[in-house]
Amino acid sequence: MAEKILLVDDEEPILDVCSRYCQKEGYTVLTAHNGEEAIEIWRREKPSLIVLDLMMPIKDGWETAEEIRSVDEDVPMIMLTALGQEKDRLYGLTLGADDYLTKPFSPRELVLRIKNILRRVSRTARTEQETVSFGEWEISSVKREMLLSGKPVELTAKEFDLLWKLVSHPSQVFSRSQLLEQIWGYDFEGDGNTVNVHIRRLREKLEKDPSSPERIKTVWGIGYKFEGEAQ
Repeated sequence: MAEKILLVDDEEPILDVCSRYCQKEGYTVLTAHNGEEAIEIWRREKPSLIVLDLMMPIKDGWETAEEIRSVDEDVPMIMLTALGQEKDRLYGLTLGADDYLTKPFSPRELVLRIKNILRRVSRTARTEQETVSFGEWEISSVKREMLLSGKPVELTAKEFDLLWKLVSHPSQVFSRSQLLEQIWGYDFEGDGNTVNVHIRRLREKLEKDPSSPERIKTVWGIGYKFEGEAQ
């Protein structure tokens, strides 16, 4: 299946020429003219990569990137701007941009950068499929298996998904809303306390002292993180 590229720009000629170059390389191309359209398409289509112009009407690139990153910290982004100033590049990187192109740019260069990023993401994804160990904890994303001191621990599907999200990003703090949207989906209509309940169940199954957890830590006022160094 062809990888989907979402191109977001309010300039139709740029969308047209970049779409044609990407399609020639075998990508499925989705287009949006502003941030609101981009977010709607991103939620529906889950593209492999987003090319995002910063200066757009209705919702600019900064706001769009912030909203997407609040839910999905993994989807690669290439940011486009006519400004070309260092402060804009740095701010883009703080929002999680993987690359940066200043207008005018070569569509061939854009395609090359898209290829390089997707190649790197693919390598990372293969690496993340391997089993990771933290002391007596051993987790395999391929087998969807959790071993504690060599013995399997029975986890529900959502418990495993939540655990894997935390252990695959050690020390990264996730808010409750981020975890709810990333594990259960942005359109989840259940109880907002769901994340807390699943964290409590994981601690009861995995921590030596659930009331004083060593691995699944609460960051007060924010959310949760996993603490430990992979072995």
